[in-house]
Amino acid sequence: MTEPLIEVVNATYVAGGRTILDSATWTIQRGQQWVVLGPNGAGKTTLLRIAAGYLWPNAGGYVRRMGRELLDLRDLRRSIGWVANTLSLDVPRHENVLDTVVSGRFAQVGLTHQHGCEPTKTDYRDAEQYLEQLRCQDLRDKVFGVLSQGEQQAVLVARAAMAEPMLMILDEPCEGMDPGTRERFLQMLDGLLESDTAPSVVLVTHHVEEILPRIDNLLTVREGKILALGKVAATLDVKVISALYDVPVRRIERSGGRLWPIW
Repeated sequence: MTEPLIEVVNATYVAGGRTILDSATWTIQRGQQWVVLGPNGAGKTTLLRIAAGYLWPNAGGYVRRMGRELLDLRDLRRSIGWVANTLSLDVPRHENVLDTVVSGRFAQVGLTHQHGCEPTKTDYRDAEQYLEQLRCQDLRDKVFGVLSQGEQQAVLVARAAMAEPMLMILDEPCEGMDPGTRERFLQMLDGLLESDTAPSVVLVTHHVEEILPRIDNLLTVREGKILALGKVAATLDVKVISALYDVPVRRIERSGGRLWPIW
């Protein structure tokens, strides 16, 4: 039987005398697509940083990655594509989009042509393929700095895919987007998820309506505790959302395969 990608077992993390994460247990299997849902400050990013080896559970519990508790974290991090909404600030504004995507193969932010790290025709062909999967191939000849926020995030997802990660973490990628920009970005993301070669994806958000139909596993976090864990269709209901955000939800509408809470 194939080992899970990541197993978090009773992980607790404390900082400044405050429990940020409390006895969290979570398993990510190969090929699964997950959404981590919760309000701001719930502990979502802390959980992901522990899962990916950037933090250790310093007050109890352990993490197995690919069946082992200890491994070379440098190799692990190279196998996890992490896309945060702040990464766009580090990309050179004048850089060509195709170069930005190719830079992901060399773990660079801003492509540099170094001896032994020269991009090949295959690298550029792969970059074009990922842009096509994200339905934004028309951006290939533009410079990064002129793109909209949603287009920039889509390019960064393509960049992360260039490393052929076993897992891709999208940490609140829609933060700050207006509704139109957000919808265009989610359509681009859906194009990647429909591919047979798509990696496992964890989408971190606090908006229920951002859960795409192909993301079918749910974990909810509030005040450092996991409240619900399971399939989206079987787990996400009015009670779960109301408890998560401490605001009554009247009902949940389904439209376009997505869920829209009515407050």
